[in-house]
Parts: sequence; structure tokens; C-alpha cells
Amino acid sequence: MRLWGVAHAVDDLYQGLVPASVPYFVLDRHYSYVAAAGLTLAATLGSSVPQPFLGVLVDRVRWDWLAGAGVALAGLGLGLSGLVHGYALVWTLVLLSGLGVAMFHPAAGKSAREAAGDSAGAMGIFAAGGSVGFFLAPVLATPALASLGVGATALFIPPAVLVAFLLHRNRHRHRALARAAQARTGADRWGPFLVLTGVEVIRSTVFFGVNTFVELYWLRQLHASRAMAGTALACFLGGGVLGTLLGGRIADRIGLVRTVQLGAVLSIPMLVGLRFLPGTIAPLLFAGLAGVALNIPFAVLVKLGQDYLPTRPGTAAGVTLGLAVSIGGLIAPLFGLLAESHGPQGVLAVLCLIPVASLALGAFLTDPQESTAA
Repeated sequence: MRLWGVAHAVDDLYQGLVPASVPYFVLDRHYSYVAAAGLTLAATLGSSVPQPFLGVLVDRVRWDWLAGAGVALAGLGLGLSGLVHGYALVWTLVLLSGLGVAMFHPAAGKSAREAAGDSAGAMGIFAAGGSVGFFLAPVLATPALASLGVGATALFIPPAVLVAFLLHRNRHRHRALARAAQARTGADRWGPFLVLTGVEVIRSTVFFGVNTFVELYWLRQLHASRAMAGTALACFLGGGVLGTLLGGRIADRIGLVRTVQLGAVLSIPMLVGLRFLPGTIAPLLFAGLAGVALNIPFAVLVKLGQDYLPTRPGTAAGVTLGLAVSIGGLIAPLFGLLAESHGPQGVLAVLCLIPVASLALGAFLTDPQESTAA
């Protein structure tokens, strides 16, 4: 599980590096804002559209090399994008990097579940890796790109190559775990799975919304320094890592469905505190708490999705780890229209209300074990 957690962190690092590097393409290559947005779109399309289809493929054919190849492609695509010239070639490399991310998630999600068994805490280690990757991306990319220019993307190729090598070297061990794991049987329950997908779309929409506008809120509304604004984002993303780990532990104690519902309940007051408390210090605390609350259900949703589709764990992972998260990222830019008229504070105010929909959907989730027993 440690290896899968590290691999997930490195893989999702490249998702986070795209928005972190886009401003430097604007500065160094003089790209327009439309061209810059096109790079983000390329990464999102590459990572979101193929994942459900790759999940179906992973459930039918066991390709032990797919996760490692995905990490390698994600790193090479993003790393080389800063070295080449010509917008079409840069766009294509970013698209291929997104495709690498898409290749990783279904295969890794299936193998990680085989290693984790029925432990939500163990799956929390795997899911937390993705949160760590998102957290590290701006932390590592900003100083490198600011000092060396956009060509510094090449510095991020070695982690992908190393992780791909480790996954390839351990592929026989993964096969042994797969044979040792009992075959999961039972009917696939698409109704609850679609409800769960809706919950994840809502969660990721709020997460990407806060991630996009929290720094602007500190700068424009709270009139804080850039350092304080960066600290707010770090608190939010760091809270996400902690929340992902906590969610798995909590689920092992109170159950999967209750943990998903708990995350929805807690996220509302945390977002309200982030938006409406005065000063800069108290909202900083609630930025971290909001990250914790929003990510408590993350690992649980991945495991619960695989429980709802016991014969299709790759498909479930492709949707919960990939498609649903990416849809949230695609919806988030719509908040830019709201920010144009009401500022980032207006966006954060609206985000306080959206988890109510997640709470309502969560009421329709059922425990897979109870349903099987019934």
C-alpha cells in the first residue's frame, strides 16, 4: 500500500503541475489566456474521457504494465512540454500526460483494492497519495519555474521513470496478491453507484472551486499578502491530505456510508467559517478544516464504488478516481463568471450551499453488506 500511495502521489503530481506551469507558458512563451486555458483543457480531456473505457478494459484484461506505463507517460508528457516549441506540440504533450494519468487510475485502483482487502484505512493510504501529489505540485513547481523558466518542467521527469520502474519490478508481487485475493462476487448495483458518482462530482466541484479562488479571496477581499494567500492554499490542500487519511480510519469504525454523510455535514460549517469569519487568521484555520471535511469521503467513495460494482473494480476506480473528479474540474471554471460580477467572495459564498446537494444524495446511499445480506 505504501508503494501504491507513493505511485498515486507521483501520478497526481503531474495533474497538479499543469495549472502550476500554465502561468509560466504565458510569461515565457507569450501565450494568450485562451491558449493557456487550452493547455488545461488538454490535460482534463486526456485524463477524464478515456478513464471509464480503460476501467472496462482493466476489468476484462489484466495488464500489469498499465499503471507503470501511465505514470511514465504522465511524467514524460508534462516534462517535455516545457522543452519543445510550437503550441500544437506542447498541447499534444500535455494531452498525452493527461492520458497517462487516465491509464494509471483504473489499473492502480484495482490493484490497490486487492492489496487493501476490505480495509478502508488501507485504501485511505492509496487515496491520500493523490492528495499529496496535488499538494506538492505548486510547492515544487513554483520555485523551479520562477528561477529556471518553463523548461524546468524537465526536472519532474525522473520521479515518473523511477516509480514506473518500481511498479514494473513489483508486478509479480501484484499478481500474487491478485491470486490470493478472493474473487468478489455479487450483482453490480448501478443505481447506488450512480448516486455515489453524483456525490463525488459535487465534492470535487467544491474542492476545485475553493482551490481556484481561495488565494484570490485572501488577496482581493481580505487584502492579505501573497505569502498569506499562499499559506491559505497550503492549509486547504494540507487539510485535504489529512482528511483523506482520517476518512479511511473513520470508515473502519462507523461504516462507509456514514463517513460519506459525515463529510457532507462537516463541510458546510467549515466552508461558512472560511467565507464569513472576519480577519485573516480565523479563516486560515477554517481553510484547513474545509480541506479536511471535503476529503473525508474521498477514499471511502473509491472503496464504496468498488463495493457497489464488485465484478468491475477497474471501472469503479476509473469513474470515482478519474471521471467524477475531472467533471468537478470542468465545472469549476463556470465559477469564473460568478467571480466576474461578485468577486471570489461570491464564489465562496455559493460553495457553502453546494454540499447540501451532496448531503441529500448521501441519504440514498445504502451499505453494500446490508443489501447483500437482505
